[in-house]
Amino acid sequence: MSKSIFFVRFLKNINKTINNLLEKNLNKLKFNNLTNIARSNKIFLIFVALIILFLSYILIPNIYNQDEISKKLESQLINKFDLNFNFPQKLNYNFFPRPHFTSKDSIILINQDQISSIKKIKIFVSLENLFSIKNIEIKEVILENANFNLNAQNYNFFTKILDNNFIDSNLKIQNSNIFFKNNDGEILFINKILNMKYYYDMNELKNIFYSENELFNIPYVIELFNNKKDKKFVSKLNFKFLNLQIKNSLIYKHKIKKGITEIIYNKLKSTISYKTNNSFFEFNFFDKIENPNFSYNGMINFNPFYSNFDGITNEVNLSYFLNQNSLIIQLLKSELLNNKNLNFDLNINAKKINDYQNFINIILNSKIEEGLLDIDNTKFGWKDYAKFKLSDTLIFLNNGELILDGKLNIEVLDYEEIYKFLLTPKNFRNEIKKIDLDFNFNFDQKTILFENIRVDDQLNKDLNNIMKKMILKNNLKNKIFIKNLLNEAIENYFG
Repeated sequence: MSKSIFFVRFLKNINKTINNLLEKNLNKLKFNNLTNIARSNKIFLIFVALIILFLSYILIPNIYNQDEISKKLESQLINKFDLNFNFPQKLNYNFFPRPHFTSKDSIILINQDQISSIKKIKIFVSLENLFSIKNIEIKEVILENANFNLNAQNYNFFTKILDNNFIDSNLKIQNSNIFFKNNDGEILFINKILNMKYYYDMNELKNIFYSENELFNIPYVIELFNNKKDKKFVSKLNFKFLNLQIKNSLIYKHKIKKGITEIIYNKLKSTISYKTNNSFFEFNFFDKIENPNFSYNGMINFNPFYSNFDGITNEVNLSYFLNQNSLIIQLLKSELLNNKNLNFDLNINAKKINDYQNFINIILNSKIEEGLLDIDNTKFGWKDYAKFKLSDTLIFLNNGELILDGKLNIEVLDYEEIYKFLLTPKNFRNEIKKIDLDFNFNFDQKTILFENIRVDDQLNKDLNNIMKKMILKNNLKNKIFIKNLLNEAIENYFG
């Protein structure tokens, strides 16, 4: 340390000499003698001396003892961000574009357990107090190519960081990954961090967490802040490519926490009110406070895990299920729901189907169990003429395309009215009581294939051969096409 003390004293002497020189000559500066001073090159010499002094000053950290500076930075990182860093490799100092230390293969520890490995860390320090290790101050930290391992015990790692003071320092994480694991250490999913930062908003006077991410190749942006005074936690989630925004406000004053979530999807707004604790989560989902068009209630029990959702609505919109760009279809194609640890029931009752007004009394039942998704026991009616019921269904991905496979049972209530609607020739209007068939629907190609058609428990090979060749494609709303298709099948069956 004697060398560093001598160097510091040397720089202070230079600084004192230059200050005296400046004070002496600047007092003589007048318009008449400005030319003479310039000719004497004193200004040039002063300028060069200042540059040398500045460069010498910012290069001081190069002479710091490695162990001392490591301990100092680790201590400050704990105090500022409550993060226990460890630097196994040497800290390198750089002054461009601003003074900072870098290190490779660093780690973060929680209770002596490694939670993160960091390929590269940059620690930017203030220009002030570079003379002294004791007074050196961290202004910004950037983690690059880091891997974080989270589980049920430390899932709130990133939100806890938000509790620190970011008034005079920032934290950024770039091009990194979060591995969420179960209790057996198996990876459930990976969240990619593109750009994450913690900072203090001087306008709103609060800490802000902002992160651009990808999950199952789905990009999203999340923003959080915590109002400790009112014990209120606010988050904003944005899926730009889906035109979906989710804003949440949670009050955690009491043991049972209460919150409100606002969902904005394609300019349509809906609200969720909920309450939760460590054992359960209950919610009510509606689109308007007064006279709602729909209302859903749900419960999630955490131990053991089980969930149930029930809804009542005037209309159910098939575009949410048939449009390949819809949120539900994208969620199904992401295979996020194909998780063996995820089990829930969804039941929706609707009076009618939007754009298909003849279909009434819809009961949509869906279930996820052991990673399999089905809509067994889903029922609906066609006017008062027939009832439909789905069974043995399964929704799955095949070569990247979403498929619904299952069986359809049709109970004919008024075959005469059906024939009238279809304008079927009278010589083909034989009595039918029920129809059973297998079907395969492709959400991406919008095609449906019928097989194993049985009319009143009778299998007709000619009818099946005809229907196998008849694939509905982009004609689900074309009434004339449907009528012609069904009449052709009837004529071939009864002809």
